[in-house]
Amino acid sequence: MMRILKFSDSDFDTEFRRIEQRAEEVPAGIEETVKNIIADVRKRGDVALFELTAKFDKLELDVDSLEVTEEEIEAAMAQISAESLSALQLAAERIADYHAKQKQETWISTDESDVLVGQMVRPLDRVGIYVPGGKATYPSSVLMNAVPAKVAGVEEVIMVVPMPNGEVNPHVLAAAKISGVDRIFKLGGAQAVAALAYGTDSVPRVDKITGPGNIYVATAKQLVFGQVDIDMIAGPSEILVINDGSGNAAHIAADLLSQAEHDELASSVLVTSCEKMAAAVQAEVEKQLSELSREGIARKSIDDYGAIILAQNLDEAIAFSNRIAPEHLELAVDSPFDILPQIKHAGAVFMGHHTPEAAGDYLAGPNHTLPTGGTARFFSPLSLDDFVKKSSIVSFSQAGLQRLGNEIVHIAELEGLEAHAKSVSIRLKK
Repeated sequence: MMRILKFSDSDFDTEFRRIEQRAEEVPAGIEETVKNIIADVRKRGDVALFELTAKFDKLELDVDSLEVTEEEIEAAMAQISAESLSALQLAAERIADYHAKQKQETWISTDESDVLVGQMVRPLDRVGIYVPGGKATYPSSVLMNAVPAKVAGVEEVIMVVPMPNGEVNPHVLAAAKISGVDRIFKLGGAQAVAALAYGTDSVPRVDKITGPGNIYVATAKQLVFGQVDIDMIAGPSEILVINDGSGNAAHIAADLLSQAEHDELASSVLVTSCEKMAAAVQAEVEKQLSELSREGIARKSIDDYGAIILAQNLDEAIAFSNRIAPEHLELAVDSPFDILPQIKHAGAVFMGHHTPEAAGDYLAGPNHTLPTGGTARFFSPLSLDDFVKKSSIVSFSQAGLQRLGNEIVHIAELEGLEAHAKSVSIRLKK
């Protein structure tokens, strides 16, 4: 049964801290295991990939079978229904349209006649995307990572996806085809991350790795950061729903369960100012749990990390939301735009009673790769910015350097960097 708490409860802070910290520590031994896998792939390349894939995914690979062929992709496309293909294409179009609006162009400022400054925006050359293949398959993850990369102008998108026992959901390969993924490798786990970060004879080295994965994948991404860029270290999924007593309890319960079914560590929390709604949602969650095919996962998530919190008013609920900076924030209230200005931290905000979080997961347009575990305080959703880099442009005319040169020399001398100062002063001599 989903617990009902109050902010005034003597043990509230302790209890909620347990929910917030549910995935902060990497279990003992995992980091060492991942380090060994990365070192093995760096040393032995393809051979290590073949052995590790046979060990963990029960899939025998060689140079000829490591990469998904065009024939395998076409076979997958043929397996899916016209309805599924249409839905994936619509999602890809909406994701592309949204991310295209984020595009920035190279700019140059001519505010000064003798000094020119600007910024050059260029796409990354090659990006690797990791697509999970464990408890569930996620064609939406393919779309959310590959489509923005292609919109940004990334020349080559490399996808890795684990295929336990050689099986893969055909919709994942179809999504890759629709998204414009260039190459797909039958790899998962820390070994896939290592291959993307360092390259092997068969797998090209990339500039950035994006996409979610299990604790081994997340740890591997963290360890290779600096060798390559990464998007973020994603933790378990979470949703916070703010409610003012309006709306339908069955809808709110369904939204809470939409996160609980992800995995046992997911967290689903409702904060409401209405005791009647709290009781109704509690009953609805219990009723709907028994109807889920993933009931075991969702029930453990709800029992361990779910909560309904009674607030005195919306201001108290909003203050709590800003404190925990949720990944998904639903404003299940009558006037969501009235309180939106008070929201400071959230990965994504879903407005009103007709905007379930699941709409954002699939085809609303914004990216569903969001900061978790309170990191929305300083991280943003995956966006076009993740697939470009920026270079500064500086151009001084002779007159410009003469005008500003003495100050440049002065600052260099303040720092005791004589050669820096001389590189300017030598040009100032008549």
